[in-house]
Amino acid sequence: MWWWLATPVTLARAPIDPDAKLQCVSYAPFRGSQTPLQSTARIDAEQIEQDLTQLAKITDCVRTYSIENGLDQVPGIAAKVGGLKVMQGVWLGSDRLKNLNQISTVVRLTKQYPEVITSVVVGNEVLLRGEMTTSDLAASIRAVKAQVAVPVTYADVWEFWLRNREIYDAVDFITIHILPYWEDFPIRAKFAAAHVDSIRQQMAVAFPGKEILIGETGWPSEGRMREGALPSRTNQARVVSEILLLAKQESFRVNLIEAYDQPWKRQLEGTVGGYWGMYNAAQRALKYPPGVPISNFPLWKWQMGAGMGLSLIVFVSAWLTTSRRPWTPRLSSWIAVFLSATTAGILLGIAADKMFYESYGIGGWLQWGALLAAAVVGSVLSVNAVVSGRPLPTLLDMFGPRGAGASLSLSMWCLGACLAVTAVIGSETALGFVFDPRYRDFPYATFSMAVVPFASLLLNRPSGGARPIAESVFAGIFAASAVYIGFNEGRDNWQSLWTCATYLLFAVTLWRARGVQIPK
Repeated sequence: MWWWLATPVTLARAPIDPDAKLQCVSYAPFRGSQTPLQSTARIDAEQIEQDLTQLAKITDCVRTYSIENGLDQVPGIAAKVGGLKVMQGVWLGSDRLKNLNQISTVVRLTKQYPEVITSVVVGNEVLLRGEMTTSDLAASIRAVKAQVAVPVTYADVWEFWLRNREIYDAVDFITIHILPYWEDFPIRAKFAAAHVDSIRQQMAVAFPGKEILIGETGWPSEGRMREGALPSRTNQARVVSEILLLAKQESFRVNLIEAYDQPWKRQLEGTVGGYWGMYNAAQRALKYPPGVPISNFPLWKWQMGAGMGLSLIVFVSAWLTTSRRPWTPRLSSWIAVFLSATTAGILLGIAADKMFYESYGIGGWLQWGALLAAAVVGSVLSVNAVVSGRPLPTLLDMFGPRGAGASLSLSMWCLGACLAVTAVIGSETALGFVFDPRYRDFPYATFSMAVVPFASLLLNRPSGGARPIAESVFAGIFAASAVYIGFNEGRDNWQSLWTCATYLLFAVTLWRARGVQIPK
């Protein structure tokens, strides 16, 4: 399974061609905990110079979005690096005074570095955000044009150009954003380049006479699926490669988003927002070195080895249990052991990989770390219970009246704790997908690792006893959420379908639980 998952892809055209530089890439200098959301943050010149020196090896141009947080230093540093041009951005919003300050600074920079700044982008998606009226934006663009000697444009999602055609008359050229992943009807990676070209041609017909620059396009390497649009390393490399090939064949300009992964964007857009870069954020290392095959799991041998180790531990746990018992377990019990061991072995590496990329902040690490720990420990303890003939402990056994769980051994108490952790975190994710799904990641791997061993204990379900109310409530949450999520996310989203199937399996497991009858 891991050999199949990690099969590398060799593209006919490398995303970063050592013999041909990129036309332009979006650049933001923020690393680690640095964020433009903190108004007082200022990136020092040395850090920016390190980035631009590196970027000058793969591109002729960088696009910036603002002059705040130290970004006003970019043109001067680009002049020192040599050969690197700048598309200078002006960040506009609802604050008129701040807008005027941004404009005056950019006008000054344009006059100070005429050989470096090739154009000015007055506003980025300000119409999409609803922070300015069309007339105010057009007035700002004309105000900048009157003071600079370079072409002036505005950048926004392509649909907003069609809805606000009066901006066309104010700009020197049109800058459109085409992000197939974020479309209202998401585009699969294999169709992304064709979609970009189709939209470009549509815009050329709608706005004749002026050049159309694709100001943002690309693909994320990590994050949740949107319908059939799957973020992955191989998909990112393929989409970028195909778009660049089209640009070369049809002679249009394109700016890729973006140079470096930006962790701070995860606060606004979830996991997927932080992984659009050509370089990773921490090591500043190129994700796709020329001539190196691309794999979604470059550390797959370690992940496979860890999975094999866990699978072996699960089997050993079952074998040690049988060696202490005077009876021979049923064939169905060994089938349950096999399913638990292989599920844990296959999915451990994927779950760990997802935890690494999807955990954001202390809360995220605690949540996904607790779920993974419950899945690992639960898979080992479940096989001990299944071959011993013991049922899954209930939440009533764990937290009910005194005496309800008096007969629980330490191992069964720990198994019950794993069940409680899985139920609480699982229900939080399920309700999240119902009420606020856009930026949430699907926990299909970790949740499956936890649920399959619990489900195997249905073999030992007691025939009598009452259904505990807590299990009934959780079962209802998981079942109802699974139905809604399945319809809401669509049939093309296999991450959603897998997660929903696991929710339903867990709902059945909890619904069929039976508590111990406590004498009055």
